[in-house]
Amino acid sequence: MKVNIKNRILELVEGDITEMQTDAIVNAANAQLILGGGVAGAIRKKGGPEIQEECNKIGGTFVGGAVITTGGNLKAKYVIHAVGPRMGEGNEDEKLKNATLNSLKLADKNKLKSISFPAISTGIFGFPIQRCAEIMLETTLAYLKGSPAVCLAGQTGLEKVVFCLYGQDSYQVFENQLTQFAKGESR
Repeated sequence: MKVNIKNRILELVEGDITEMQTDAIVNAANAQLILGGGVAGAIRKKGGPEIQEECNKIGGTFVGGAVITTGGNLKAKYVIHAVGPRMGEGNEDEKLKNATLNSLKLADKNKLKSISFPAISTGIFGFPIQRCAEIMLETTLAYLKGSPAVCLAGQTGLEKVVFCLYGQDSYQVFENQLTQFAKGESR
């Protein structure tokens, strides 16, 4: 599914984020930036050891934060490591919004044109997929529209944001949510 926002594309795809050919892919990271299992493990395996080596030099970031490293052997040139919340730690919605927003801002700061996100925090961190879709899509839509509340200087150089979702169930939740947002705007 694709929607056009101010001549920018927001796209949903089902697939393997490590195969995306956007300028950057987002890793659903932990605060220590250790590439363990899940998305991070797949990135480490396909991208090679230099990604973890760069993460080790950075040392970590806060929940809601994002840092950038090389993409190593991945098709994407960069990996943006965004730290989402663990369910039960408190203020999870705001932390997920910040992880999304900080990833978008980091892409802009590095003059990237395209970025692919997974459903951050919905794996081992236990964040509900429906809430994830609402927060991540709403934040991204506001950013692409140039909302001064979220966007640097009220504009973005990003041309394409992709949500690469693992499995048909996750894709369907995001598609339903994006359809609801689109309907709300066409009234």
